[in-house]
Amino acid sequence: MNDPVAFVAGMKVIGAGLAMVGAIGAGMGVGIAAMGGVQAMGRNPDATSTIQTNMILGMAFSEAVAIYALAVALIIIFAT
Repeated sequence: MNDPVAFVAGMKVIGAGLAMVGAIGAGMGVGIAAMGGVQAMGRNPDATSTIQTNMILGMAFSEAVAIYALAVALIIIFAT
């Protein structure tokens, strides 16, 4: 605790790790979307193209949250 530079560096790493908690939600969202899409396609094979399009769009939006979390974590680590 006597070295303030090391303390700030440690807090940056902890902050970046906490920022990446948002990736957990994105991972769960993608998994749930895939599960629901596969179940829907299994129940109604005639609507596969519509279901698949909506599922991929939902996955892309969910992954955007993980990318934002990664960007925030990188900014925390590499900002001066």
